[in-house]
Amino acid sequence: MNTVFLSILFIAVLSCKKENTVSTNHQNKAETITSQNSKNHPETPSQNKEEIFNFQNELCDNKGYFDADKYSKEQLQDTYILWYKMSGSLLSTTSVFNLSGLQKVRAEKEAILSKLDQDFSDQKKRLENLKLVNDPYWENVRAQKLRELDYEYAFRKTEIQAFSNPGVLLSPKFSKECENFAKALNSNDTRMVEEWRKLREEMSRKNSDPQRIMDEFEERLNSSEKEDFATIDLITFGWGNCVNDHIKRVDYDENMYKKFNALFIKIDSECDEP
Repeated sequence: MNTVFLSILFIAVLSCKKENTVSTNHQNKAETITSQNSKNHPETPSQNKEEIFNFQNELCDNKGYFDADKYSKEQLQDTYILWYKMSGSLLSTTSVFNLSGLQKVRAEKEAILSKLDQDFSDQKKRLENLKLVNDPYWENVRAQKLRELDYEYAFRKTEIQAFSNPGVLLSPKFSKECENFAKALNSNDTRMVEEWRKLREEMSRKNSDPQRIMDEFEERLNSSEKEDFATIDLITFGWGNCVNDHIKRVDYDENMYKKFNALFIKIDSECDEP
């Protein structure tokens, strides 16, 4: 009897050991498979946070897809403003082409200069506060545009003042290539007429009706308002055009266009025919 009991007990213990061994083997096998799957299928990196920025240029409506982890929509908007919206002249003043225009500028000089001061302040603040994409290229464009704005402000302010006081044109801050007009307006009658005539001759060569330009000159030369007519021509068409041509402006070229487009993953465009 004791022999039978011991035999049954031995079989039970042996069976438990087998079950534990099988269970352990299955667990080890499962861990091995999991480990191999992790090696064969590593974690997929997170996708770029893609968003859309809509913008326009001369002929196209554009939908730009950008990585929002690199820059915000506000930064793109402000960079777009710098590239496209602020590409031209940021200041303007009253142009003088005739006697009525000259009289208006002289009479309203202080109001015109006050508005110019305010426009300059607003545009400068707007430029300085743009939140651009984090790229030295665009910061350099901003710096160039600020220098252009400073120079244009000085030019336009001086031009308005000169219609009442030509002596301000002698400031050394402007191009020496334009000083002949400034000196003519601040010299004797003979020198003024000589420079005025040279300017009119140059204007006639660029005009489709050159004779009209010179006939007009002769008529004004013999007018009682000769000095005012000379002031208009020598400042507006002489000194003014010359200084404006020598303002070092930001070059809004093909390279800048490509730099802006490079901010996007892709761009879908709908364009009108040129």
